[in-house]
Amino acid sequence: MISSAPTPKKLTSIEEYKAFLDKYDTFLLDCDGVLWHSNTVIDGVLETVKFLRENGKRLVFVTNNSTLSRPNYVKKFERLGIQATEKDIFSSAFATAVYLRNILNFPKDKRVYVIGESGIVDELKEVGIETTGSSDDNGVTMTHADFGTIEDDPTIGAVVSGFDINLNYSKLAKAFKYLHNKDDVPFILTNDDATFPSISGHYPGTGALAQPLVFALGRQPLVMGKPNKPMLDCFFSNYHTDPARTCMVGDRLDTDIDFGAQGNIDTLMVLTGVSTEKEALDPEQPIKPTYIIQSFGEFAKLA
Repeated sequence: MISSAPTPKKLTSIEEYKAFLDKYDTFLLDCDGVLWHSNTVIDGVLETVKFLRENGKRLVFVTNNSTLSRPNYVKKFERLGIQATEKDIFSSAFATAVYLRNILNFPKDKRVYVIGESGIVDELKEVGIETTGSSDDNGVTMTHADFGTIEDDPTIGAVVSGFDINLNYSKLAKAFKYLHNKDDVPFILTNDDATFPSISGHYPGTGALAQPLVFALGRQPLVMGKPNKPMLDCFFSNYHTDPARTCMVGDRLDTDIDFGAQGNIDTLMVLTGVSTEKEALDPEQPIKPTYIIQSFGEFAKLA
């Protein structure tokens, strides 16, 4: 299938950089692969962020990574030399908490069972939702005799699954128990990224880790993260921006660029992360950015 989307324009000159920035007031920025690799800032990014803010641009950091809460993201930004407040950060963990509280009106007498790390737990706690699971079930080993100890829990009102480096069979078994034959109990993924970026490459991500539950339950979860509509709904309910003056900047066609496309906003793909220029220009690729640039750090040349 040949894509009908316009061919992306690659920005390569100072004049093109200036013309591009003049078109937008707000930039939604993915983090991994755009600003940094693991704990290493990409060349020119610090100067670019400073330059954009000095010129009145609003920057919102939009990430599918659910392992950190917004306060902990602020600390990471500070360690890396990037100024940010909690209001500047829009993560899939925060979006999940907002969605449960504001959209689903999560009952106050229920708890959420969490497969994931502290980011999800902290964000749910911030909006007044009690949790169980997560680190409580880290390191738990099971024998066949232990199946009899896994009981249903009527206080569980939802199961949220995110990236969990300590995923084990006990967590999967409990989540399955709480969801099996219970269509009224929401099953939510913070994101469905196939891979998770690290300093040494890419490894199985949240979407891959959730597949045992998806397959066993025969049920598709509600997915919060980019590029899905719930994330968009939560974003536009929290940030009042003009779509025509907003641009999504990312490194992945299937998440960042598609997220922008579904929100009817322009997109800029950087070549410092997952997707390649060849993939973006492939005639059979249905998801195409509006623009391509070698690196977000290139804008530092304007400073």
